[in-house]
Amino acid sequence: MWLELLLASVLGLVIYWFISRDKEETLPLEDGWWGPGSKPSAREDESIRPFKVETSDEEIKDLHQRIDRFRASPPLEGSRFHYGFNSNYLKKVVSFWRNEFDWRKQVEILNQYPHFKTKIEGLDIHFIHVKPPQLPSGRTPKPLLMVHGWPGSFYEFYKIIPLLTDPKTHGLSDEHVFEVICPSIPGYGFSEASSKKGFNSVATARIFYKLMSRLGFQKFYIQGGDWGSLICTNMAQMVPNHVKGLHLNMAFISRSIYTLTPLLGRRFGRFLGYTERDIELLYPFKEKVFYSIMRESGYLHIQATKPDTVGCALNDSPVGLAAYILEKFSTWTKSEYRELEDGGLERKYSLEDLLTNIMIYWTTGTIVSSQRFYKENMGQGIKVHRHERMKVFVPTGYSAFPSEIMHAPEKWVKVKYPKLISYSYMERGGHFAAFEEPKLLAQDIRKFVSLVELQ
Repeated sequence: MWLELLLASVLGLVIYWFISRDKEETLPLEDGWWGPGSKPSAREDESIRPFKVETSDEEIKDLHQRIDRFRASPPLEGSRFHYGFNSNYLKKVVSFWRNEFDWRKQVEILNQYPHFKTKIEGLDIHFIHVKPPQLPSGRTPKPLLMVHGWPGSFYEFYKIIPLLTDPKTHGLSDEHVFEVICPSIPGYGFSEASSKKGFNSVATARIFYKLMSRLGFQKFYIQGGDWGSLICTNMAQMVPNHVKGLHLNMAFISRSIYTLTPLLGRRFGRFLGYTERDIELLYPFKEKVFYSIMRESGYLHIQATKPDTVGCALNDSPVGLAAYILEKFSTWTKSEYRELEDGGLERKYSLEDLLTNIMIYWTTGTIVSSQRFYKENMGQGIKVHRHERMKVFVPTGYSAFPSEIMHAPEKWVKVKYPKLISYSYMERGGHFAAFEEPKLLAQDIRKFVSLVELQ
């Protein structure tokens, strides 16, 4: 017993020493060219052009022909979602897609918000820019950049946008009214993909900062989950004086020694500063962390090594693409959904919304380029990039959704983000927070902004 306490005390001192070395540094802004060929000598066109999502009879006919040629393989008896997407349920999804899903109607829904494109570093960058329909007298909206991840898209934010831009109409206080900008990561959806190797989260962060600057914003809030979390983190590391606040619903934390402490067991949890809720979400450790990572990271190894190979198949088959992506919307929303025959997909989402996200990948042919983002960010290994060894020194807020792939306790988050001023245990929800629980996320963003503006 005394030996255990001594070891825990020594570990605590090591942790204190490790996290107390707060060295403020920034990522260099630099520049880049990601378009085809060499960078032209002429100055880049900085105009912002209106854009509209469109479709055609030919596009829909080709989709239907490919769906009609779908060749299903029967699932194992009782396999549910343990082997991946259950093909019995997939038949239902395919039937709905072929016979009931109205892509033209969904295109109209996509176009309900203003879309734009602009050239940055040789790439055509797509974004939606939604301004408040009404503002209290004498007030200006707060600019908020929201960044998606994989396998999501800008469409994930369609339900949260009105809660942020028009809160009073939706039963929320108008204390904070936002002007929301949602770009597509280059190589995702309607943003042009890089023609060069090496296009990673830092390059994306720089491009999105240039986008905000081009729109006339000198100081702004940023929010993200999944890749959006890393991109926003890099923005805060790169231009901290321009970021008023950083709000995340996922954190990439690889450096913290705290991530090793759960191995000491549940008994030392409280001694090391974990709350009862942290202990609930981390233990049993083998199941909730180790086995969960092993079970859910197969796709990551493929995409971080040879993304183009599997991409060939996914870009050729809409049904294969749907199965590959929708499986993530099942188990990343709640891991227990793998016990269900239908993966629990329709418990939180409609098939219209899920297939609209799939169609953004399908019609733009961007599944391969979206997967390459893993290769560019992880293909060289862990902790090889400078930003991974850097802390973030802007006011930070964090929403800890209970069904996120891996729980990040406040202790872990604060090591990477020393200016963490808001940490919330969310009532429910998983990885796709804005898509699944838009009101909860909107309320937490508003709470965070209130705290920032009190400082």
